[in-house]
Amino acid sequence: MKTRKPFLKAVLLSSMVFLSFLVGGLAANRVLIVGVSEEQLAGLQKAVPQTDLFTAEGDELVAKVRDADALIGTCDPELVKRGKKLRWVQVGSAGVSYCMYPELVDSNIVLTNAKIIQGPEISDHAFALLLFLARNLGKAVVSMQAGEWNRQQSTDSVELRGKTALVIGLGGIGTQVAERASAFGMKVLGIDPKDISYINSVERVGKPDQLSSFLPSADVIFMCAPITPKSNLMLGSKEFSLMKQGAFFINVSRGKIVDTQALVEALRSGHLAGAGLDVTEPEPLPKDHPLWTLENVIITPHVAGQSDGITQRRMELFEENLRRFEQSLPLRNVVDKQRGY
Repeated sequence: MKTRKPFLKAVLLSSMVFLSFLVGGLAANRVLIVGVSEEQLAGLQKAVPQTDLFTAEGDELVAKVRDADALIGTCDPELVKRGKKLRWVQVGSAGVSYCMYPELVDSNIVLTNAKIIQGPEISDHAFALLLFLARNLGKAVVSMQAGEWNRQQSTDSVELRGKTALVIGLGGIGTQVAERASAFGMKVLGIDPKDISYINSVERVGKPDQLSSFLPSADVIFMCAPITPKSNLMLGSKEFSLMKQGAFFINVSRGKIVDTQALVEALRSGHLAGAGLDVTEPEPLPKDHPLWTLENVIITPHVAGQSDGITQRRMELFEENLRRFEQSLPLRNVVDKQRGY
């Protein structure tokens, strides 16, 4: 009899799962979508007629999430905690560090993000930051504001062709940064924990434990990795000291990946030629922070993910995943909640 117990238990469990599937199939999925217009909601509803889509705001959210099978547009802890029926949460960002709390990570809720779709505008922004530094546009802006025709500001501009770019994190954003770097005539290297299939724009890819051997050869370092417990403070004094004298550092990922004080010291000493930062630690950056005072730094307030094309791509992703959810198919952009990306 002892040998039959595991088998009987497995049969009983399978029967319960099948029964819950049948019961779930009799009722339409109910999906709460946050932060969309009435027009957008109507467009999504048209794509999934068998799913009940609804929206809410303010205090109404907590009440309505109780009846939701899925939540789109936020991973707010209070909503996830109250959403006892939730089976899927979709966020509109690529990074999900703000979703990594026990109620979600330790649950059976599937988490999906917006990776890849943010690649075009963030990679464009990364190169805007780099070109601002490489072409000395900061000095040009100062001269323009003073009404001065100062051609001396361009004498030490840097040509990207023939230089080496190191892209840390070859996901949806990093891959498109690599494509742009290659198009500029740069040799491109990459660092990523995954086994990366062949990418035409990347010459060689190493694992994170090989970072120290890759840094000395790079003229430009692009940080595109997600923030996880393993990537937190990935770049500190040691890593900046290994970078080539006169290298540029571009961060369009998360500020916590970098030891900010170590970055300041590398910039002040002149070891780094400049830094382009769309993200900082902390955010917002305090007015008295030394990064604001450095002439070889360009800072934007975490806006690289904004563009005239992102809303359409985000709606397309939501629509596709809603169709998949309605049809019980695997969802796109599923996050490994244990790894954090």
